[in-house]
Amino acid sequence: MTAAAIAALVVRCGLVLLFLPFSAADKLLGFRHAVGQAEGVFPKPLAVIAILIGLVIEIVCSLGVVTGIADRAAALVIAGYCAGTAVLFKRFWAQGDFWADADGKGRTLFWDFLKNLSLGAGFLLIVVGSDGRGLAPFLDAPFASTHPYRSQP
Repeated sequence: MTAAAIAALVVRCGLVLLFLPFSAADKLLGFRHAVGQAEGVFPKPLAVIAILIGLVIEIVCSLGVVTGIADRAAALVIAGYCAGTAVLFKRFWAQGDFWADADGKGRTLFWDFLKNLSLGAGFLLIVVGSDGRGLAPFLDAPFASTHPYRSQP
């Protein structure tokens, strides 16, 4: 494996590290707790479904990003997941203490909100690539691999 391929693997593992193994394991080992958190946004039946969908995204799409199998599509799904969880679960604007308390819940959630969006943006780099071609390769073949570990001529 070349140094570039090793670097790509390390970066991709770093991107998904939050989801696989940690968040996925947390959902599996603390399923009731995860559903309880989701019930703050959804009614119970939908909360269970949301956690199961999140679990599938965290496992399947993380594996796609790391292995390079349909990695653009997987990265797009995770980017959407990051944005969705930011809006649904990091509602800093709803706390009422954002401007009043620098140590308050609103400020803490604001930073978590931005971290979610930033992580999602990192996944979008896989979708659009860094070769200047933008979305064209994804739109031409959304489930194709970027072949992140292939040696470049």
